[in-house]
Amino acid sequence: MQRRRVAVLVTVLVFALVAAACTSSKSSSGSNQPGPVNITLWHGYGNIQTPNGQVNFEAKSLLGLVDEFNKTHPDIKVTANYVGSNDNAYQKLTVALSGGTQPDITYQYGTSIPSLATAPSIMDLTQTVQGSGWNWNDFFPGEQAAATVNGHVYGIPALVDNLAIVYNKALFDAAGISYPTADWTWADFVTAAKALTDPSKQQFGVGFPADATEDTVWHFDAMLWAGGGDILTPDNTKAAFNSAAGVQALTTLQQMAVTDKSMYLDLQNTKLDDLFNSGHLGMMITGPWALSSYPDVHYGVQIMPTYPGGTHASISGPDMWVLFNNGDARSAAALTFMQWFTATQQVASDSMIAGHLPTRASVLQQPDFLKQFGAKFPGSDLFAQNLANVPKARPTITSYDQISQIMGQAIVSVLLGQDQPQSALDKAAQQVDSVLAGQ
Repeated sequence: MQRRRVAVLVTVLVFALVAAACTSSKSSSGSNQPGPVNITLWHGYGNIQTPNGQVNFEAKSLLGLVDEFNKTHPDIKVTANYVGSNDNAYQKLTVALSGGTQPDITYQYGTSIPSLATAPSIMDLTQTVQGSGWNWNDFFPGEQAAATVNGHVYGIPALVDNLAIVYNKALFDAAGISYPTADWTWADFVTAAKALTDPSKQQFGVGFPADATEDTVWHFDAMLWAGGGDILTPDNTKAAFNSAAGVQALTTLQQMAVTDKSMYLDLQNTKLDDLFNSGHLGMMITGPWALSSYPDVHYGVQIMPTYPGGTHASISGPDMWVLFNNGDARSAAALTFMQWFTATQQVASDSMIAGHLPTRASVLQQPDFLKQFGAKFPGSDLFAQNLANVPKARPTITSYDQISQIMGQAIVSVLLGQDQPQSALDKAAQQVDSVLAGQ
C-alpha cells in the first residue's frame, strides 16, 4: 500500500486571487454537446504496472472501477489521470485553479480541506450527502468530521487509516509476557514496554517518532482522546490539550522515555520500521500502511490501550475526493460517479484488491468480509474494526499546521527530559491561544 506515514500539512493560499480565472470555466456545461458528458478525475496512485514490473494494486483497483462505471453508465465518461504523487496534489490543484483548469474530481489529503473550503468553484456537498443514496452516516464519524469545515461538507472520504498496537510475538514470548489484549490499559502497555527492554541487545519495548512533526502529535492525540481530553475547545478558540487528560498522556510517554528508558526515540523519524522488522522493538503504535514493512516479524495487532474510565480511542488521517463545479452537466455527472464509486459494493471491492481499509461501516457488516480481508492482508482486519474507535478528527481549521508544530515541540521537550508535562503543555497552550486569536 502506497501510504504516507502522516497527513501532509499545507500552507494556506488566498484563493480569492484566482476567483476570476476559475469561474470562467463554469460556462462550459457540456449540456449541448452530443455523446456522453466527459469528466476528469485526478489521482496520485500511479500506473497499474510499476517501473520494476510489479502490479500496483491501488491503481489497478481505481482504474478497474472507473472502467466498470464507464461501461455501465454510457451517458458519462470518466477519465482518470495520474498527475503525480498525492504529496503534491494540493500544489498541482492550486496551479490548476489559478488557470481555471481544475478537474471535476481530485484526490486530496484531509488536512487540505480547511484551505480548499474557500476555493472558487469547490462544491459544497452539505445538502447533497444528506440526499437519497448517499448514506452519509455510514461513513465513520472521524471521516465525516475531517470532511467538514464550519458545518459544511467539502469532501467525500477516499482513504482511511488509524493507529493501533503492532507487536512482535517472538519478543513477547522470549520475555514471558502475555500478548496485548483489547482490555489493556496504558499501565499495562508501560509495564510490557519495560519488560521487553534489554539494553544488552539494544532492544526497546516501544519506538516513538520524536521529530516534533505531526507524526509525533497524532500519536499523542490518540492518548489525549482516550483519557477524555481534546486538542481545542469545542469552538476552536482556545487550546484544551493542557488538561488533566493531556498531562496524563504526556506523563505516560515521559515514564517510558525518561524514567524506564523503554522507549526508543527516533529523532529523525527514519528508523522505526527497520528497527521493528529487525527485532529491536517489541511494540509500535502505527497504522495499516506499515504492515508490509515487516516481512521478517511474526506480528500481532491490537487496539489502543485505555485509561481508567476512558476509551480505546484511536485517530485517523482520512483523505478526500474533492469536487469542483465545472458547469451543470459535468457537476451532475461527477456527483453520479462519486455516489456510485463510494457506495458499499465498490468500497468493498477496492478493499479486497488494494488492501485499503473500508471507508464505510456497512462493508464490515458484509458476511465473511473481515475473514477474507484478514486472510489476504494479515492484521488489516483489526485495523478495519478499529475504525469504530476513531471518534473525531483533528481540528479542521487553517491554522492547524501551526498548532501541530507548537504541540510537537512541547511533547519532544518532555521526552528528552527538558521539561515536565504540565509546564510544557501550558506553555504550548499559551502559544496556541495566540495563534487562534490571530485567525
